[in-house]
Amino acid sequence: MTFTWTLWLALFGLIFGHGLPGAVVGGITGFIIDSLRKGQRARVTPEAGGYISPLFNVLGAVAKSDGRVSEAEIAVAERVMQRMGLEHEQRKQAIIAFNQGKQPEFNVSLAIEELRRWVGLRRDHAFPVLDVVIETVLAEGNPPPEKMAILRQLAFALRVSDMELMALMAMKGYAWNATGYSRGHGPYGGNGGYVPPQRNTQGPDPYTVLGIARSVDDRAVKRAYRKLISEHHPDRLGDLPEAMRKQAESRASEINAAYERIKAERGFK
Repeated sequence: MTFTWTLWLALFGLIFGHGLPGAVVGGITGFIIDSLRKGQRARVTPEAGGYISPLFNVLGAVAKSDGRVSEAEIAVAERVMQRMGLEHEQRKQAIIAFNQGKQPEFNVSLAIEELRRWVGLRRDHAFPVLDVVIETVLAEGNPPPEKMAILRQLAFALRVSDMELMALMAMKGYAWNATGYSRGHGPYGGNGGYVPPQRNTQGPDPYTVLGIARSVDDRAVKRAYRKLISEHHPDRLGDLPEAMRKQAESRASEINAAYERIKAERGFK
C-alpha cells in the first residue's frame, strides 16, 4: 500500500495545524484515505494469479459432480494448465486444487466465493473464468444436470445472466435454452425434467451469441453488439494470462462474426 495521502496530510497538518498535533491528525486522516483507496483498487483489479486454486477447485468439483472423473475432463485441466503457461509451482498448486475439488466432502461454494472476490467488479474477467469451466462441463458432450448446476451457480456469483451464459455456450457450439429454469432449483425445466445443452450442428446461432431475440429491431442489434464487444475486448483484460487473453480474442471474433451474419441477413450496415 502506498502512503501518498498519509504523508501529504501529515505534512499539511505539521505546517498549518500547529505542529506535531496537526501532523498526527493529518497523518491519521491520510492513512484512512490511503486504506480506502487500497481497498477500492483491490476490488477493481484482481490479484495476479489469485484465481488458480479456486478455479481448479471448481474444475475438479465439476469433473467429479456426476460421480466419476473422466480422461476427457483430466485432459481439459491439462490443456488449461498448458495454455496458461503455469510455472512448476503454479502447476503443482493447480493439481492440488483440482484433486481437492474432486473430494466428496469438498464445498464448491467456497471456491466459487473466492472466484467472486477475485473477479470483484471486473465482469470482463468473469467471462474467461467461465470459458474455462464451460470446457470442463462440455468435455464429454451433453452435460448432466450436476455439472450445469455448478456452472450456473458460478455464473450467478460472477453476475453473469442465463442469457449471457447461453451466449457463451453458443460460442462453444452448444445450444442451451434457460427459459423456465429456476436459479434455486438447478438446471431443470418447469416440469422437473432436465434438457441438457445440445451440440448445434449448424454452428452458433448469431442471435444467441449476441444475447438477443430474433424479433428485436436493428437498433437493438447494434446496441447489443456494441455492449458485448466492449465487455469481451481482450484489451480490457489487464494481467490475465495470455491463454485467457486468446480466449477473449476468440470470443470477440465470434461476436463479430455473429454481427456480420445478422447484418448480411437484415441488409443494414
